[in-house]
Amino acid sequence: MALMRPVPKEEHSAHTISQRLRTLKKIPPELIPLGIVLAVALGAAAWSMGSKLVTDKTLRLTKSNRSDTFK
Repeated sequence: MALMRPVPKEEHSAHTISQRLRTLKKIPPELIPLGIVLAVALGAAAWSMGSKLVTDKTLRLTKSNRSDTFK
């Protein structure tokens, strides 16, 4: 009967930290520098965009009133 089979366990149901760290060992060592470079690049991009939004006073962050534009 198909209804009597046990429910299969989920692959990522409740892992501990050490179990998750063991899965990092499956990553090929050649890809680790690539991951580091990507993480640094994404962090630099986020920092650059954030600093631009905070420091640039000429950047319009709110919608302007259209009636003022066509006068």
